[in-house]
Amino acid sequence: MLANFPNSTALLENAMEIRLYRKLVTQLEKDFGMANVPVDFSLDVAPEDLRTTLHEKIYFLIMEKFTDYINLLYVIDVPEKSFKEIQVTDVVEVAEQVSFLILKRELQKVWLKERYSA
Repeated sequence: MLANFPNSTALLENAMEIRLYRKLVTQLEKDFGMANVPVDFSLDVAPEDLRTTLHEKIYFLIMEKFTDYINLLYVIDVPEKSFKEIQVTDVVEVAEQVSFLILKRELQKVWLKERYSA
């Protein structure tokens, strides 16, 4: 089973170790596309660049396109319980925490598909 990661960096490192990083990037692109939120991640994007780009995109959505932000969370299926546990400090910190929740949910999807697909 997937570990309980302390932050996005640890999660992305684990995704690389278990060889699911590229599938994670593909899943992110797929879900962002389903939410009609344009994002362009290369399959070869470095984990730190992915984390930074995702954080910037979430920050932009919160500040400029809140409806798209809510729709994205719905499409990705971020658990409401996790979302309610976010410590509200400032928008930058909230965007970072939401990015982490998105990465956790997307890695969970990819891991489950890998484990239970025949």
